[in-house]
Amino acid sequence: MKIETVTGAALLPHVPALARLRGQVFAEWPYLYQAPEGEEERYLRHYIEGEGSAIILARDGAEIVGAATCQPMAATHGPVRACFEAAARNPTDYAYFGESVLLPAYRGQGIGVAFFAAREAHARSLGLPFATFCAVVRNPNDPRRPASYTPLDAFWRKRGYTHHPELSCVFDWTEIGDSKPSPHALSFWVKPL
Repeated sequence: MKIETVTGAALLPHVPALARLRGQVFAEWPYLYQAPEGEEERYLRHYIEGEGSAIILARDGAEIVGAATCQPMAATHGPVRACFEAAARNPTDYAYFGESVLLPAYRGQGIGVAFFAAREAHARSLGLPFATFCAVVRNPNDPRRPASYTPLDAFWRKRGYTHHPELSCVFDWTEIGDSKPSPHALSFWVKPL
């Protein structure tokens, strides 16, 4: 297994594989995301073009089996920045970890830990004193929740992150089986670097 941090134009050849990976993993609980045609490729361009942005790749041979993103919060989505600004937190102090996706067969093998270590190292190299990410908020009694699902809260706490439910934002996406987007609340986790 190889873990590497890739930035800028070096990401271009990986866009098709990353788009498929994101679509596949985010279709699972708790996101149930139905990726619109071409949307993932457009989304990933933000990391290719964004100053200070990086994507951490996990490869099994030539195959990309996982990826995790990192960028200065000042360069990320408006709802993320607005949430921190409304809480009187300066977005320029934060690295935003947009997502971490990993194929099921590779989970539980330390790759998630490696993703956090690489993203935190990248954030430190940018001089950012805090790291943050958000996770979708779902009703634990939702009948769509698989019986085998284990929330990642304990994993995130073990990495040194603290949940801040008072920091939240809303993103719209179309869920699997739906015909139109609906709003989804996400709450933040924060760690001083």
